[in-house]
Amino acid sequence: MVGSPDWHVVRNAEEQYSIWRAAQPVPAGWDIVSTFATKNECLDHISQVWTDIRPASAR
Repeated sequence: MVGSPDWHVVRNAEEQYSIWRAAQPVPAGWDIVSTFATKNECLDHISQVWTDIRPASAR
């Protein structure tokens, strides 16, 4: 459900962001950076912090 606070924002070593269902294990290589928010809150957070979408190794 989009409005439920059951999502995480995750980030990998290349500083790329994604959202992930809180009920699912986070894949190897990804770390949780924001917990238990709605899907829209997670997407808003990503749009604020991920201003350069190139992988860290390409910057």
